[in-house]
Amino acid sequence: MLHPNQFQVNEAWIAFRLNDRPLHTEEDGDFDIFAFMDAASCFLLSSKPISATADGPSKLESRRLLKQARAHKKRWPKTLFVPKEQTVSFIVAEAKRQGITVAHVTEDQLLPFIGEVREGFKESFIGSQTRLYD
Repeated sequence: MLHPNQFQVNEAWIAFRLNDRPLHTEEDGDFDIFAFMDAASCFLLSSKPISATADGPSKLESRRLLKQARAHKKRWPKTLFVPKEQTVSFIVAEAKRQGITVAHVTEDQLLPFIGEVREGFKESFIGSQTRLYD
C-alpha cells in the first residue's frame, strides 16, 4: 500500500478525479473536477472542471493542469500516479512528453492520499448543495 511518508515533496504527483460522480448544473451540464496532488504533502497543486461527457481532460486541458501544478515547485516530479479506473490518456501522454514516469495503480492504492480531500470536497462543496447531484 502506498503512503505519503514513502515520498519526498515533488518526487511524485497523483492525477485523479476529485468527485465520485458527475456534478450537475443546469447552466453548464455535468462535469467532473480533475486534480493533481503532491504525494508527500497531499497538497493540491491544480484542479479544473472538465465536462463529464468527455473521456477525461482534453490535450489542452491536460497541458494546462500539468503547467498549473508545475508552477508551485518550478520542476516536474519523477513519477505521476494515475488510477487505472479513470480515463486520463491525454494527461498520461503529456506527462510522458515531459519526461515523467507514469504509474497506473488502482484507486484503492491512492485512497491514503486522496480520501481526505475527497471527503472535504464533499462536505464543503456538496454538503449544503446536494441538489447538484440530483
